[in-house]
Amino acid sequence: MSEKRKPPLGFVGKLPSGTALGNSGKTHCPSCMGLFKAPRLLPCLHTVCTTCLEQLEPFSVVDIRGGDSDTSSEGPIFQELEAQSLQPQIGILCPVCDAQVDLPTGGVKALTIDHLAMNDVMLESLPGESQGLVCDLCGDREVEKRCQICKANLCHFCCQAHRRQKKTAHHTMVDLKGYSRIGKAILCPAHPAEELRLFCELCDRPVCRDCVVGEHREHPCDFTSNVIHKHGDSVRELLRGTQPHVEALEGALAQIRETHRALQERVEAVAADVRTFSEGYIKAIEEHRDRLLKQLEDIQVQKENALQLQKAQLEQLLADMRTGVEFTEHLLTSGSDLEILITKGVVVERLTKLNQVGYSARPGVNDRIRFSPREKAGRCRGYEVYGAISTQEVDPAKCVLQGEDLQKAREKQTASFTLFCKDAAGESMGRGGDDIRVTVVPNDKKDSPVRTTVQDNKDGTYYVSYTPKEPGVYTVLVCVKEQHVQGSPFTVTVRKRHRSHPGVFHCCTFCSSGGQKTARCACGGTMPGGYLGCGHGHRGHPGRPHWSCCGKFTEKSECTWTGGPSTARSLLRTVAL
Repeated sequence: MSEKRKPPLGFVGKLPSGTALGNSGKTHCPSCMGLFKAPRLLPCLHTVCTTCLEQLEPFSVVDIRGGDSDTSSEGPIFQELEAQSLQPQIGILCPVCDAQVDLPTGGVKALTIDHLAMNDVMLESLPGESQGLVCDLCGDREVEKRCQICKANLCHFCCQAHRRQKKTAHHTMVDLKGYSRIGKAILCPAHPAEELRLFCELCDRPVCRDCVVGEHREHPCDFTSNVIHKHGDSVRELLRGTQPHVEALEGALAQIRETHRALQERVEAVAADVRTFSEGYIKAIEEHRDRLLKQLEDIQVQKENALQLQKAQLEQLLADMRTGVEFTEHLLTSGSDLEILITKGVVVERLTKLNQVGYSARPGVNDRIRFSPREKAGRCRGYEVYGAISTQEVDPAKCVLQGEDLQKAREKQTASFTLFCKDAAGESMGRGGDDIRVTVVPNDKKDSPVRTTVQDNKDGTYYVSYTPKEPGVYTVLVCVKEQHVQGSPFTVTVRKRHRSHPGVFHCCTFCSSGGQKTARCACGGTMPGGYLGCGHGHRGHPGRPHWSCCGKFTEKSECTWTGGPSTARSLLRTVAL
């Protein structure tokens, strides 16, 4: 093997512009925040100090070897081997991303050393870029160049001498300033005196010369400078496949940030709308509340004035009555016959007049004031508001019933009517919520009431429906506030269910049956040529449309056909065309 003297591609390069050598993300441990000390590279590509990793709490996991193979048919021997393959695996969690890190047999110290991080730490440790770094050969002068083959930092004088020597004249010299690789040679962990310059393809790891003649004797090995292109290209290929994902993820995160920003703006805008709406609605509700309270106060004043007026009138009438009664009693008990006769005319006239005075023994007003919180009360400040105060009171004696089914109904068919609730003045209540009770019972089965449904139309009317199961006479009771309304109770005659026509409403049998000879009609008409049904202008045809099953002329009517099954099948043939 001969080592080609070429600069290792991808491992020597200038730092990007604007990137400081003392970048804390490259030189400081994310766990202890100090400069890296023996940094280890984790499988998740995060670098942590060896000491920090050793301080992490390990945990045990079960490592199943060969879990992807199908072993269901291998027999008990393989199953025994499989049971032995379940080995406990020690792991830790990355302190940066919490990824699981399965530790190798040697523990934390067996993890890969991050030499790149060690080089960055060395760069940051320098006072300047190359200030303070002395030549590796003479040890006196300041470093200017670095031999990429010898991995030695040289001063200007030693660099000239290095180039004049025959063995080192072809070595690549690079200016130390502005480059990121100034570390010393990486030595073999198994042979500390030897530098890692070779690469074992079989074991896929760098080795030294002693490794090649020992453990890796028959393994394919080559100098790192010769294999770096192949392995570097494979890494670059993976990098090219990864970079689009980075760009896609950055784009996705940018969209998420933009969506989050738009979401925050939208939330703020909607919150402002909610606050504006709520504040306006609160003002509208408060204004509506004040109106309702003012209306309630006016109702109170009106009712109290009416009560005070009635009270004053009754008190005056009572005083007049007492005066007349007291005077008359005194006259009858203490007056002489002549005195009674003399004053009789005045007393009789006064008492007669008092007896003729009309008055109500009940208060002229009542305390009926009702608040309906769910009743629409129009709009206030542009908002729909609810809640209305009403002094109306339903009067059962003024409530009326309307509907076609008040007198008759059919069995197993829904019968209905409408209840109109009104107040004492005969005015519609205009609202719902009243206590309505409807009872429908057959006269011959008082203990078997029919189920009824009362639908509140919210406008003072109520839709009542029920379905009688049998024919007969039924009694219907409609009560409002436990009092019968006008016309309640009343009776309903339930007849048998309306019979629909099994035939067809046609002009003639010949037309409706498509010329079938065996089709018949209830009208009894026939046609020459063996036709058993009627036809236009032929014997028995009624001269107008009629039902084939019963012969009725009215299309919307009840069927009265009472023939047997055989006749029914014959007549029904006219239905199928």
